[in-house]
Amino acid sequence: MANRIIQTLRQMTPRMAGASIRERMIACMGALIGIGFAGLISGAVTGHGIGLPLLVAPLGASAVLLFAVPASPLAQPWSIVGGNTVSAFVGVTAAMFIPDAAFGAAAAVAAAIGVMSLLRCLHPPGGAVALSAVLGGPAVLSAGYSFALVPVGLNSLVLVLLGFVFHRFSRHSYPHRPKPAAAPHGTADPPPQLRVALTDDDIDAAIADSGDTFDIAREDLHKLLRRAELAALERTREVPRCADIMSRDVVSIGASATWPEAHALLVAHELRILPVVDNAQRVVGVVELHELERPAEMVAEVMAEPVSVLPDDSVLWLIEPLSDGRTHAAVVTDGTGKLLGLITQTDLIAALARLALSGAARNGKAAGLRPS
Repeated sequence: MANRIIQTLRQMTPRMAGASIRERMIACMGALIGIGFAGLISGAVTGHGIGLPLLVAPLGASAVLLFAVPASPLAQPWSIVGGNTVSAFVGVTAAMFIPDAAFGAAAAVAAAIGVMSLLRCLHPPGGAVALSAVLGGPAVLSAGYSFALVPVGLNSLVLVLLGFVFHRFSRHSYPHRPKPAAAPHGTADPPPQLRVALTDDDIDAAIADSGDTFDIAREDLHKLLRRAELAALERTREVPRCADIMSRDVVSIGASATWPEAHALLVAHELRILPVVDNAQRVVGVVELHELERPAEMVAEVMAEPVSVLPDDSVLWLIEPLSDGRTHAAVVTDGTGKLLGLITQTDLIAALARLALSGAARNGKAAGLRPS
């Protein structure tokens, strides 16, 4: 009986994907800093003399989204600032024109959801802001629409700015910008990684069929599903490591080399890409043949950020970067940045072909088939 109760309680407490102890500690620290400084800054700007609270209560919910799930569409700057401010305007309007508090509160929250949806700034705490404006009493009514600007708009703006600074020091990107796979070369063809397996239409159809709304951008969802497919393949197949397929005798060049020297090396060895290394053989960039068409004197002026992997990394994780139409090779380093090898698109294709053939042979053997 006790075990059944425990199991039921666990089912009632879903765990958010990606919610590790480290992530939750980052969220706690962010909320501590964000709310604390938002109150101090708002107080300094207003001079503590406006007759309204320095912080509106729904800002706490905004902080939860901003620091705990910064990739959520509901936690982006326009959602927080726009959603809270617009909802405050709606709430003040309801308070002015609807005498009955209960009906006014209901109308304010409903209208806030509608307006936020139309303006594409849906933010759950906005509903609480609208409710607070209706139930705020004489202080809010006397402030009128200025309540939407100070403290609501000011609080929201300060919190977003603090979130932007805070997330520069965390490993999160904020504002979060989903990166859809781009079609290379400016053509109408879909990107190579989207021409097989799942497509945007498949994902849209699945979302429509579910009948639910999900708090994740479609581009992020597509990326997660592609990575899940690779993880499943990794689990069910003996996948080579990067060290197994890399070229070890790598032609490289120093960052202080000149443009003609790099061009001569590329042409002499019939290469498309050169790792650029420092005196300790640590990779500091890569230079490609097409980059050398730009006018420059030194390699350091045209080198780009490399795609870097470790020797024990799976070759499957190179599929996405090496099929984007722009990147032609990845450098293999020892973890400290020292160059160990290079994997080109040709190396990856050969490895994937062997993997496909081994999978086909395994499937044929399981089905009792013999090669003709």
